[in-house]
Amino acid sequence: MAVTVQNRDVISLAPETRSVIKDQSLRGYVRQALQQYFAQLDGQEPADLHRLVMREVEVPLIKIVLQYTRGNQSRAAKILGISRGTLRKKMAMYELD
Repeated sequence: MAVTVQNRDVISLAPETRSVIKDQSLRGYVRQALQQYFAQLDGQEPADLHRLVMREVEVPLIKIVLQYTRGNQSRAAKILGISRGTLRKKMAMYELD
């Protein structure tokens, strides 16, 4: 995938990449990743898929929000729409302390 970063915040995709990524929403990226995942299963039945997807999405979500808030857990919890206690529980569960 050819990606060019300009002015530190504008991402420009090469023409061949633009045609592959039709839906640039988060939902579109998740859909594309899941389609690739199922294609790679080679007929095997997936197990515990919900847990796998939630972990794959939740860990970077929490990390990025904590980076954005410079580690302020109360503010991060508010942005995430969860309680500070729930955030701390998830941080412990994913070993993000």
